[in-house]
Amino acid sequence: MSRQPTLKQLKYLCAVAEHGHFGRAAKACHVSQSTLSAGIIELEEVLGTSLVERNNRQVLLSGLGQEVVARSQEILLQAEDLVALCDASAEPFTGKLRLGVIPTIAPFVLPRLLKSLRSKYPDFQLFIREDLSGHLVDALYRGEVDLILLALPFPAENVDTMALYEDDFVLASPASNVFSASAEVKTSQLKGEELLLLEDGHCLRDHALEACKLRDADISIPYQATSLNTIVQMVANGIGVTLLPRMALDAHILSGTDVSVYEFSEKNVSRTIGLMWRNKTPRQHEFRLLGDFISQCHAH
Repeated sequence: MSRQPTLKQLKYLCAVAEHGHFGRAAKACHVSQSTLSAGIIELEEVLGTSLVERNNRQVLLSGLGQEVVARSQEILLQAEDLVALCDASAEPFTGKLRLGVIPTIAPFVLPRLLKSLRSKYPDFQLFIREDLSGHLVDALYRGEVDLILLALPFPAENVDTMALYEDDFVLASPASNVFSASAEVKTSQLKGEELLLLEDGHCLRDHALEACKLRDADISIPYQATSLNTIVQMVANGIGVTLLPRMALDAHILSGTDVSVYEFSEKNVSRTIGLMWRNKTPRQHEFRLLGDFISQCHAH
């Protein structure tokens, strides 16, 4: 009987394909570069063919290697689903769950959520990965996370989503920049303003502009930042205005500043907070229960 490739070998190959570099792939797999390299060589010996072309500058996959990677990703996902099938047979909230959360949600939702989960389900182990939406969706496809808490909509294939609640946007402005005598503004008043936004890759940027019916051409973007906390400090220093999600305001992100806040007079100036998972997962019943739990935490 011929030898079979191992899941570990297939994982190493997929990591090399993703990172295009043995060192970075080894780091992602939490092994030494020599261990990963040996695993790839063993895989090639088992399959009786060369999969990876190595030179001093880069790592390239052969045509057959690319096909093997595609099949390997399917096999690894099926292995993940096999584990998930057994997890799904257990009582909900008693096992492990790997949750991806985007940076514009994580610091404002997780503290209360994790405290409530620990109190009600002490045996539930929730592993958190914070990253941008696109990276988390890729991780979902690779089986590295089970579930994502993010802002919807976000383009993805072969997934199911569950909308949880709406998170309104408010306008944050330097105290000296008064938009209106009242506490409300219209989204149309933002045209021509210097609007501070998160850099490309953060879906909050796109959702905020879409909610306000704005295009990049409608506004001036003097600076971009990687976090809402940095943007708040820029607003406090009179550099521009920004759009903040309500959950950040409720988490006291403006504490210690003299930034003014305005509500929008229009309805639906908001983003939708929701969950996303692979549509073939056997754990979707538990995921929907968690979605209900998150919604209840938000309501209280």
